[in-house]
Amino acid sequence: LARRFWHFFGVMTILTLFLVVPAQRTTMTTVALCIPVIVMDIARLFSRRWNKALTWVFKPLMRENERHRLAGLTFMLLGVCIIILIFPRRVVILSLMFLGVADPVASLIGIRYGRDKLVGDKSLQGSLAAFFACFLLSLGYFQLMGLMRERQFIVCLLAGLVGAFSELVPVG
Repeated sequence: LARRFWHFFGVMTILTLFLVVPAQRTTMTTVALCIPVIVMDIARLFSRRWNKALTWVFKPLMRENERHRLAGLTFMLLGVCIIILIFPRRVVILSLMFLGVADPVASLIGIRYGRDKLVGDKSLQGSLAAFFACFLLSLGYFQLMGLMRERQFIVCLLAGLVGAFSELVPVG
């Protein structure tokens, strides 16, 4: 549960910074904030003492299999940097909402109710939770922004499918 809250609040912090920082500076600011964390995680793999210190500090938030390899946080931050570098602002905002909300929701539902396994530990129930979370997030976002009015439902269905599929892809 702590890891899910960490994930949610971390991504929402990035999203808030992305919304608060002027558009011309968002890319540089986000990359500048992500690089030190990524470098610390990589450095941890080359120093037993540094690894021990960081894994002790972040023990409640780390998976056991992350203790001697890159943490999921590094992959998430790399993904955030990539989408910010490549995509327009509106796509980044929706993507960060998907990442911050749908990913932890899918995990919680999958762990609690996931009986039908699809890929590895990923379940049908978790994937359905990701689908509905992405569908509802995109519906709310498009309504609020006045986007996709004439094709909103079909775009939201597709967004839900993309979110659910993305949740199934093993990273790292």
